[in-house]
Amino acid sequence: MRYGGAIALMVIGAILYFAVNVEVQAVDISLIGLILMTAGAIWLVINLIVGATTRRRRVVPVEERREIIEE
Repeated sequence: MRYGGAIALMVIGAILYFAVNVEVQAVDISLIGLILMTAGAIWLVINLIVGATTRRRRVVPVEERREIIEE
């Protein structure tokens, strides 16, 4: 669940920003939604960058491994 948290933040932020019309004294709900969407987007971008750099692994076929071990 690498991307689930980021997507959840963006969804909750979008709901608060676009769908909630409640006014609370000293709290701006739409600003909180915007902050959550931005944080989720940043988190998603960071996960995509880290995932792209760590998935560059070379797969060695089994036959080649046996040759390496036997030598």
